[in-house]
Amino acid sequence: MSISPRPLQRRSRILTATAAAALLMTAACGGGSDSPDASPSAEKLAIAIQAPPSSFEVTRLDGGQAAYVWASVYDTLLYTDEKGQIQPNAAESYTYSEDRKTLTFKLRAGMAFSSGAPVNAAAAKASLDAVRTTPGLGQSNLASIDSVEAADDLTVVVKLKEPDDSLVPYLAGGSSAIADPAAMKQPDAATNPVASGPYTLDKGATVSGSSYTLKKREDYWNAAAYPFETIQVKVMPDRAAVVNALRAGELNAGSVDSSQVETLKSAGLRIEQIKASSVATLFLADREGDKLEPLGDLKVRQAINMAFDRAKLVQTVLRGTGMPTAQLFNPKGRAYDAALDELYPYDPAAAKKLLAEAGYAQGFEVTMPSFVTTKPLEPVIAQSLADIGVKVTWESVPLQQQFTALGSAKYPMYFGIYGLDHDPLLVDTYTAPGTPTNPFKSADPELTKLIGDADKAGDPAEADEAYKKINQFFVKNAWFAPVMDIGMSWVTAKGITYLGDGSSAAISIRYFGTSD
Repeated sequence: MSISPRPLQRRSRILTATAAAALLMTAACGGGSDSPDASPSAEKLAIAIQAPPSSFEVTRLDGGQAAYVWASVYDTLLYTDEKGQIQPNAAESYTYSEDRKTLTFKLRAGMAFSSGAPVNAAAAKASLDAVRTTPGLGQSNLASIDSVEAADDLTVVVKLKEPDDSLVPYLAGGSSAIADPAAMKQPDAATNPVASGPYTLDKGATVSGSSYTLKKREDYWNAAAYPFETIQVKVMPDRAAVVNALRAGELNAGSVDSSQVETLKSAGLRIEQIKASSVATLFLADREGDKLEPLGDLKVRQAINMAFDRAKLVQTVLRGTGMPTAQLFNPKGRAYDAALDELYPYDPAAAKKLLAEAGYAQGFEVTMPSFVTTKPLEPVIAQSLADIGVKVTWESVPLQQQFTALGSAKYPMYFGIYGLDHDPLLVDTYTAPGTPTNPFKSADPELTKLIGDADKAGDPAEADEAYKKINQFFVKNAWFAPVMDIGMSWVTAKGITYLGDGSSAAISIRYFGTSD
């Protein structure tokens, strides 16, 4: 995951965290809801998402919750299991060359698209080539690929421009979705997916933009891994409506605000709490001080890190459903270091002293963008900064303009909520120049070397050590001011269980199972 320029903004990690951000805005639950047309059972999974998939065309697959729909229809080369481990999927194995510039996949024999056409190396190549050459979400994920070859009917050879440790995790997601080449360029490709996944889209029972019904393929190669005969995905942007639907039995799985947990538990629903699924972070993006001079001083960035009473915020804002943190990495990941959370204790007096030493005894002013997803936390962020002399003015930015606004380098500081994911993807997300997470194209020779070490490491232990050092670099150089990990409460009805434990930010129907 070298930090060479990427052609597109990194959106997937932001979208992964959208649900967690929305939980902060959940309105009080009240009133009833319409009677369900059919009560969910253990044979049917009924779940809600906030926004519909924008397209089923293989180069336009969305990040975030839309994956509950399209990832049930498409096979990907690899997948991330509920423990955060990358596993074989359509590819039964993959191997790197010694120089880590050639990646070879062996596909499973006997797979078929819903059209009946065989899944082979030519189809996988056609999909990969389409994604990496078409401007869109997946293109930047595959930027390190130089060429894709179908060496034989079941062998796909991927040649890289340079070693890239983030590529395999990206290929465990939508970037490696395999579509039937004959259907890829059809006029209805956006609404009529022809793929090889465990489910097909039941168009007769689907209302585009509102509700999606998926039917299980009994001929699927791994049908036993998918216990539900039917999946219904309802688009419900109103979080209070999700709570009502869970109580009424219209849904049998959903994520809710912590304030609703006890009410739903008393209604006989099962609760699975994930302590950390995303991280709320103040981005100190202008690290050279080009637009906001104070940020170019390490002491200023360290002072900002000492402005937050992280433990108190977790209790008061998240009601305990989260964790205080001063680092970006997943607490369940290998790069996470609990000792780093002690580096910046809450100490406004010490923070003011650092600001004075840097020449800003009177503090300074900054304008930051305000988004609907971060608005609930903005008052406490602004107050914490004001307590050390940093005055924030919020400038409202429509959510649909978020990526453009952040990528433009207009804002030297901003607050965001991003999903926790594989260490390589997190590093790629936060270091790729010119993206919303690194709009000022910050770079450092030490960091570049550490990333290169991780990319080239053939030994997992060596890679883990490199990521730990990258984490230490971020924290000790105060490139960011993480505030807290935001948790998630999953609610399931009798017979349904949520299998995830927060190790992965991937979104998949495979994270749900049946139980007694």
